[in-house]
Amino acid sequence: MALRPEPFGALAYHYGNRKLVFLKHPDMVRVVESLGDHADVDAAFEACGIAPARRPAFRKALDGLVDSDMLVKAGES
Repeated sequence: MALRPEPFGALAYHYGNRKLVFLKHPDMVRVVESLGDHADVDAAFEACGIAPARRPAFRKALDGLVDSDMLVKAGES
């Protein structure tokens, strides 16, 4: 997946399946970019300063990225 920064967040493009997804907030972009640097999603949320009340929406968005093959869960490929 490649991210192209945009004023609203970013465009995510998957070279394999050619899917294009909009990441609609800069905070979401920060989380996605930091996932590989952290042991789990909660650690990425903490590092990015995502408030606990916002995390369910972020988890739902991340699940959507997994469902569209833009991201894979750790240990899967």
